[in-house]
Amino acid sequence: MRKKVLSVALVGLMCLQLVACGSSGKGGNDTATQNDTPAATADTEGTGSDAAVSGDNGELVDGKFAETKHITVEVYDRGNDGGSDPTNNMYTKYIHDGMLDAYNVEVEFKAVPRWTEVDELNNLLAAGDAPDICVTYDYATIQTYANMGGVMDLAQIVEDNKSVTPNLWNWLGETNMYWDKDPFDGTLWAIEGKRATTNRINTFIRQDWLDKLELKAPTTREEFEKVLIAFRDNADTLLGEDADKMVPYSVSYDVGWRAGTLIESFIDPDISEREFYVNGFDDRKLTQEGTKEACRLLNKWYNDGLMWKDFALYKSGDTTEDDMMKAGYVGAFTHNWDYPFRNGDDSINANLKRLVGDDAKFVAIDPFEDSKGTHTKYVTSTAGDRKIFFPVTNDEPLASLLYLDWISDPEHIQYLQLGDEGVTHEVLEDGAYSVIAATGDPIMNSGFNIDYTITCNGLNLKDENLTKLSISHSYAGIEPEVVAEADRIANVDAVQERNVNVGVIEAEEGMGTTLGEKRDIMYDQLLLATPDQFDAVWDQYMSDYMSSGGEAIKTERDSKWVALFGDVPNMP
Repeated sequence: MRKKVLSVALVGLMCLQLVACGSSGKGGNDTATQNDTPAATADTEGTGSDAAVSGDNGELVDGKFAETKHITVEVYDRGNDGGSDPTNNMYTKYIHDGMLDAYNVEVEFKAVPRWTEVDELNNLLAAGDAPDICVTYDYATIQTYANMGGVMDLAQIVEDNKSVTPNLWNWLGETNMYWDKDPFDGTLWAIEGKRATTNRINTFIRQDWLDKLELKAPTTREEFEKVLIAFRDNADTLLGEDADKMVPYSVSYDVGWRAGTLIESFIDPDISEREFYVNGFDDRKLTQEGTKEACRLLNKWYNDGLMWKDFALYKSGDTTEDDMMKAGYVGAFTHNWDYPFRNGDDSINANLKRLVGDDAKFVAIDPFEDSKGTHTKYVTSTAGDRKIFFPVTNDEPLASLLYLDWISDPEHIQYLQLGDEGVTHEVLEDGAYSVIAATGDPIMNSGFNIDYTITCNGLNLKDENLTKLSISHSYAGIEPEVVAEADRIANVDAVQERNVNVGVIEAEEGMGTTLGEKRDIMYDQLLLATPDQFDAVWDQYMSDYMSSGGEAIKTERDSKWVALFGDVPNMP
């Protein structure tokens, strides 16, 4: 009955809000738009906070519930070809059996499509059918439903249950536990998962093509452009009868992410924290000073035939671009720091080796210099990961919190990330773990099983030294030195953003998806424009973006900054 009543209320409130702000659309990028702001203030009366606060451990007998509890946990369905059932495999069984044994809690997984996660979560939350433990990259969704009374305030329950959740607190610490806590009213709508590795983006290039054309790896934008021209002009030499399929440099529709390090190289490396924050609602850097000139260069490359001409036709979840890379038609691309190494036997580099030859591979390069001649990269914070929240339909907040503690146990993280020796990994002479490409049920649908280790993103073994030693061996079939170099480059001149928590930004409520779609369209159109129309296209789409909510967000962010820190460029 509680879920039915709440469902009707939320549907009504959501409809009213959507009419008010006109927000709709899809999310689901690998790193969806992330906001550093806390959730909006909401009236917590009737939101299930009483159930959360009651976690005085009285229900536990010798650390277990006397009666079996049942919770549902969100897990991404990535639709991997040949992957395992994300709700029923050896890893879900490990968790299920472990939670029953430890706490007498039965765990059921509920799949949410990865590439439409925001839409699906919106539907589940509005219907009152969301899992007890929800995960999303999109904080705006959490904020929206918190304001409608649909998200549990976790502030009291996490504080009251520190004694029974030591693994969770030891791993996340106060930084990640309270990252989104409102500095004024103390509400906490979500817990931030922790990135064990803060690497973000790299640019990759075909080493065998460089060798064939006797070219050196580019270290500047100018050198990079010359290499792209060489790839274009030597398509016959590099691809033979497939010369017409040549793509010197590839991005997808998500230009802001996929050209991230290039865009960031145009930003002033000495930018103040205030300016960076005020323009930071969009993590694709759309409104940062310098982005326009970065897009102008991309526009030039596109019109010069140096980029994938059909990039704007294919949206999230489509495999066309990856298929081109695997087939050997792409010369360079920018993506997640380890992208060509992922997915074992189906990785981009593994496919290149099979289809093209042993020397065919992508390697990381660092070609985008900033105004100081360095290579500034805005890496993620340790909290720049999935946001974990409980909808108010969660009747078992303590059991859910204990689940987060269980999966944060170093022993459990290590097993979920490595699996079984001889099946998914082997131990080398120096003690390092080397990943083996698995088949069938032991397949991990996500790198290091991050869809199950939702509090941990990135390899995190019990031994810190073994973790560092094992990272380069963590990609089946990929030369360790290639991974090690990509890891090194991802950290050259890396800048980690500080958490700017000025309280709720009301102008951001419900705007994540709407402005994200406008941003993606704007980036697409800027690249597709003829050079003589570039400035007009920029003005047209930027005007629409700002008038649709961007200007209000910037204004409120700046106002809240001044209210909390004063009229200063940087935080104390």
